[in-house]
Amino acid sequence: MSKKPKIVIIGGGTGAFVVLSGLKNAPVDLVAIISMMDSGGSNRVLRDEFGLLPTSDIRQCLVALAEDSGDQEILRQLFTYRFHQGVGISGMTFGNLFMAALADIYKNQVKAVEVVQRLLHTKGKILPVTLDDVQLVARYENGYQVIGEHSIDEPKHDGRMKIVEIETIPQAKIYAVAKKEILSADLIIIGPGDLYTSLVPNLIVKGIPEAIRKSRAKRVLILNLMTKYGQTYGFKASDFVSVVEKYLGVGMIDDVLINKSQKTSLKILRRYKEEQAEPVKDDLEGKFPFRVIRANIVSGEEVKKIAGDNLKRSMLRHDPQKLAKEILKLI
Repeated sequence: MSKKPKIVIIGGGTGAFVVLSGLKNAPVDLVAIISMMDSGGSNRVLRDEFGLLPTSDIRQCLVALAEDSGDQEILRQLFTYRFHQGVGISGMTFGNLFMAALADIYKNQVKAVEVVQRLLHTKGKILPVTLDDVQLVARYENGYQVIGEHSIDEPKHDGRMKIVEIETIPQAKIYAVAKKEILSADLIIIGPGDLYTSLVPNLIVKGIPEAIRKSRAKRVLILNLMTKYGQTYGFKASDFVSVVEKYLGVGMIDDVLINKSQKTSLKILRRYKEEQAEPVKDDLEGKFPFRVIRANIVSGEEVKKIAGDNLKRSMLRHDPQKLAKEILKLI
């Protein structure tokens, strides 16, 4: 019996959810290594009041990889359910509360995630990038500094300013199990996701860049569809690549996957314009140490806001099946 190729996804949030959703029924071994620096919404409560690491991104990955039938389908719906009534509980998801309870029962947050994976019959493995309790710190081109993932993601300062450096306080160290999975991967996928709050936070964890460089896996960067005020205002495709190379190393990316079709409704574009965001311009022309793959990977569905969710979410997303098709070609 031949060994199934191992795909390791490094990221967080909706981007990881989309990639995993598309690949979960493919004949591959899936491992998701997820950022642990979120500090907004219910994650703030988990960190400040429960003393736990943030679980929202892990919860999304659990839902993405859960079986689609029987009791697992009911559990999937429960894990995405967001309370939207009441004072103290409004905005919290059932999944986050459930995992907080399990973490208290087992006195171990990693064990809690393992138990949920068994309950949901997940088709893959989900790991935190680090077990250290850290905060993100961003420094901008004018010397201004911001502490906390949520404050970077939804800025109260001028979001047109460029981030020139990002780090964690204290220094985060790689989770040993995550390192082992990276070193044994056949394909490593970085992205899509918010550049400075989902992707780069993984690359600044001590041991992650070194493990990626040491791995014999092919390394793929999936570019975002849209820019984002506060993080990537005015960015072109080459800017995204340059930032990842800054933390991972030049020549460490083998393939860059970018959407070639941007037939987006005027309604959605107008709404993005109000948020000072625009489609990422493909300026990857010329010679690069990586291959540029252009494919139609955007979803035609507009994402609807969920009751009780007070955080800003992307309206336009990658199509899980189209993404999976392009990724599987690279194995």
